[in-house]
Amino acid sequence: MGDISKVISKSIMENILPIQIFVISLERSVDRRKRVEEQLNKTNIQWNFLDAVDGYALPQMPSSYQKLKVKRLQGYELTPGEIGCFLSHIKAWELCLKNNMTTLVFEDDFLVGENLEVVIEDLLSIADHWSLVRLSGIYETKHQILINRPSYGLVKNLGEPCGTAAYMIQPAAAKILLQSAADIYEPVDHFLEHYSKHGLHCLAAKPYPIGLAHTKSTITDRPGRLPVKGLRKTIRSIYRFIDRQISPSPWFPKT
Repeated sequence: MGDISKVISKSIMENILPIQIFVISLERSVDRRKRVEEQLNKTNIQWNFLDAVDGYALPQMPSSYQKLKVKRLQGYELTPGEIGCFLSHIKAWELCLKNNMTTLVFEDDFLVGENLEVVIEDLLSIADHWSLVRLSGIYETKHQILINRPSYGLVKNLGEPCGTAAYMIQPAAAKILLQSAADIYEPVDHFLEHYSKHGLHCLAAKPYPIGLAHTKSTITDRPGRLPVKGLRKTIRSIYRFIDRQISPSPWFPKT
């Protein structure tokens, strides 16, 4: 792995494609990092590890996380792992913007599909049709096909697939996400899909070229979180209504 992150497509080995690739992973996660290397060694991709933020090792939560407000408007608090995961992705967006380069972001719980490089190359060739695109998802969702490509479809998911194992982002989108992430109040995978907040359509390449290893996450967790229902949901709705009335940038703007 060099200092410059690039991907070289098998089909056009002589051409260097304008992309940088980072794998978010805790520095201490030796076994997971070894498995990442095994997966990506199957490809011609050049990439770098991006040290994840360990939420449980933080001396205190960042000022961008307002615990009481989050509990009122979400109905639950975020875990230290979720906060660390969000901060880790912010690091990737900052590098995307700083280096002014399309960026592929992985978490260290993925499986490489056979056509990954073909999909990456093709997405770069139609970069004017997307700014943020998923390459994986935890849940299968219905979708609307926007563009049919030879090996996949560029689609708009009609449900929330969850997860942030792999996605591509362009600098303009990274700038918007960073501006919208001044406050951390929801898991990063929900934030990526939160169109009413940041105005970005998170598209997807389907079938997904990246699968999931389904190992226990080391940077995020949601232990036993139940849906917000009944009176708690009503109270949350009231707080969200008030926030929309008084805040110049409400967390949950009316769609």
